[in-house]
Amino acid sequence: MHNALKFYIDGGWVEPHSSSRMPVINPATEQPFSEIALGNQADVDAAVSAAKRAFPAFAQTSVAQRKALIEQILASFMKRYDEIAEAIMLEVGAPKSLAHDWQAGIGKRHLQELLRSLDSFAFQKMRGSTLINFEPVGVVALITPWNWPINQIVCKVAPALAAGCTMVLKPSEIAPLNALLFAEVMHEAGVPAGVFNLLNGDGPTVGAALAGHPDVDMVSFTGSTRAGVEVARLAAPTVKRVHQELGGKSANILLDDADLESAVTAGVNSCFGNSGQSCNAPTRMLVPAALHDQAVDIARRAASACRLGPPEDPQTTMGPVISERQYQAIQRMIAIGIEEGAQLVCGGLGRPAHLDQGYYVQPTIFAGVAPHMAISRDEIFGPVLCIQPYADEQQAVAMANDSVFGLAAYVQSASLERARAIAFQLRAGSVSINHPAWDAGAPFGGYKQSGNGREYAEWGLEAFLEVKGIIGYQP
Repeated sequence: MHNALKFYIDGGWVEPHSSSRMPVINPATEQPFSEIALGNQADVDAAVSAAKRAFPAFAQTSVAQRKALIEQILASFMKRYDEIAEAIMLEVGAPKSLAHDWQAGIGKRHLQELLRSLDSFAFQKMRGSTLINFEPVGVVALITPWNWPINQIVCKVAPALAAGCTMVLKPSEIAPLNALLFAEVMHEAGVPAGVFNLLNGDGPTVGAALAGHPDVDMVSFTGSTRAGVEVARLAAPTVKRVHQELGGKSANILLDDADLESAVTAGVNSCFGNSGQSCNAPTRMLVPAALHDQAVDIARRAASACRLGPPEDPQTTMGPVISERQYQAIQRMIAIGIEEGAQLVCGGLGRPAHLDQGYYVQPTIFAGVAPHMAISRDEIFGPVLCIQPYADEQQAVAMANDSVFGLAAYVQSASLERARAIAFQLRAGSVSINHPAWDAGAPFGGYKQSGNGREYAEWGLEAFLEVKGIIGYQP
């Protein structure tokens, strides 16, 4: 990529102030295949200044103008769609079909859904004699992760634009190439200079500088709970808005009337999707104690159907995890699970026997997992599933809610009435019943230490708006 060593600031590609560089590693080969520049405080100041200068004019654009701009972005995105999917396959290690159909595809869906939301969103409404006016929050810093990179970039950038905000994007430094391509998409679509800015860098340097910058009015962050706490701490002195989508340890409750074969198989596949690197993955499968052993046998068969291999191989269903650091962290958690006495059903430590390079983690299932075990409580962020027996529905709900996280939850039942009753009791930002199709219009975000605020469609749009009441607007 000819812009990999530059930043996109104030409508053009510019040289960074720092000479620091970082290789981009292909997790399937463990070898570098590109290189990016890393920013510093001076780069952050330049990007934020550009966004601040652009804000007054862009904030005054009409909703129709902003909608037309997002339509142009969608058209430009589709022209570069295959390139973006290819970049994600190489830098994230996602299997080719996953990278094309889902990783890049979700970016398209977010743009389409936001356009639909703009058709019905009321930026002004009367309440008695008072006008309620929704206005852009200002200059926003967008800090995004590596696991679903375009998903999180688009679900922040698009609503921020629709709201009338200007922005600085800092994507993950270990999966940055798709973001650079997206910056080219924004340029090609004619986004005004300074409205969208991108710079690469690490969290402690660029991320911290953005979170604490006095001219940034809001930070929208997706990542670990640990990093989210640090972002909030840095943002506190300037009392800026902080929007966080953080970690998860989602429970998947299988009721005793569920079709066990299909429910367990779907739960395993959902947990192992994207190599287990999804914050809302159903990593805790709660099953009736009487059905535990039967569920374990089904889960073992489902795991054996996973095909680990090079992402470009069309037979591959699971690629590597993102990095050596992530690989080692997952290995440590698998070792802890073994030490804790959980039953290792399949997988375990080390790479699969047929793969001697790449950050490949065996699809791993533990059974008989007790709620106090670390593998039941800590986010592992890899293809590791915990199967836990419960005595009755009341205990299942209590076990599901007994977590510092509350991002997502899942319920499987032949009775929609029973599933709905359970869903209302779960302390999670979203609950999926019987593995429905993904909904780009559903609010996404968590309770407790899974964050605050919501993303997607009008929920994401509201996140970037201030609310002003003009009292006496009408006599």
